[in-house]
Amino acid sequence: MSITLLEKIKSDAIKGIPASVDDCIRLAGCVPLNNGEFLDAEAQRNLDAICDAADEVRRALEGDTIDTCSIVNGRSGRCTENCKWCSQAASHHTGCREYDFIDEQEYFDMVDRNSARGVKRLSIVCSGRKVAMNDIRRFCELYKKTRERSDISLCASMGLLNREELQALYDAGIRRYHCNLETAASYFPSLCTSHTREDKLRTIRLAREVGMEVCSGGIIGMGETLRQRLEMAEEAREAGAVSIPINLLNPIAGTPLEHTPLISEPDVILTVALMRFVAPGLTLRFAGGRARLSKESTSRILRGGMNGALVGDMLTTIGNGMDEDFELFRSHGFEV
Repeated sequence: MSITLLEKIKSDAIKGIPASVDDCIRLAGCVPLNNGEFLDAEAQRNLDAICDAADEVRRALEGDTIDTCSIVNGRSGRCTENCKWCSQAASHHTGCREYDFIDEQEYFDMVDRNSARGVKRLSIVCSGRKVAMNDIRRFCELYKKTRERSDISLCASMGLLNREELQALYDAGIRRYHCNLETAASYFPSLCTSHTREDKLRTIRLAREVGMEVCSGGIIGMGETLRQRLEMAEEAREAGAVSIPINLLNPIAGTPLEHTPLISEPDVILTVALMRFVAPGLTLRFAGGRARLSKESTSRILRGGMNGALVGDMLTTIGNGMDEDFELFRSHGFEV
């Protein structure tokens, strides 16, 4: 492996200078895989060197604090969009739970559980292209009540909103908006045609203009290339995101991607480490799908560039237990 290239990428990243996707792909060429398995011991050593460098960047820029958040499904199912990965699309018939508005007691129980465990941020996530203004107002009332009972930070993920709708959320106390790019611009049209990347980027721009931070990442393992995964991280960074959630595809029966082969664990490890070079000063957030990884791979990722995590259950799938997660983070030297 070109130690000179790795050292240059690491040195620049510690200074806050992102690596190019091309340079990261050159590094990846030193970790040859065949059907997800290493070709030889040298590939394993090279991957470890890349991960160690990525973790040096993480420690230099982000320290040893892991940024935690949790999500609650504010509206579930019956979505009119055609995203191939999603269990909540009305056309996919996955049998997911369907409702228009979360039960308030269920929501506040979630708030109390997360607050008691010290989770930093809670987001209400809604299915559908966007949440209409009437429902935005209802959610704003929930947020205002949340601020009265908890100091947990608040986030929202409510689709392709306009300025007025985003302003209403901001006025209710929302300081971060979540809008995933999902994948690279070059691959997105093969996965979704009911809205565009420009639709997403417009919402991201408007959220930032009203004063919100933005969380924007995506899903890996949907058939994209490594280059496209890194392009997604680069595009999120250029759009102004401060946090990049990294989900692993969980192929769900009834979706068009239900038979997609699982991305290999070395692929996940390498992707995360290289994303740290592409987005050196951002939070890389371990999100959905990580429960299937081995303890060894999880450890390598936590010491290979990752510095954030989505904890608790996901939208329509079971996640890791919160207490188990926090013990895991502390055992790897993180402060929660």
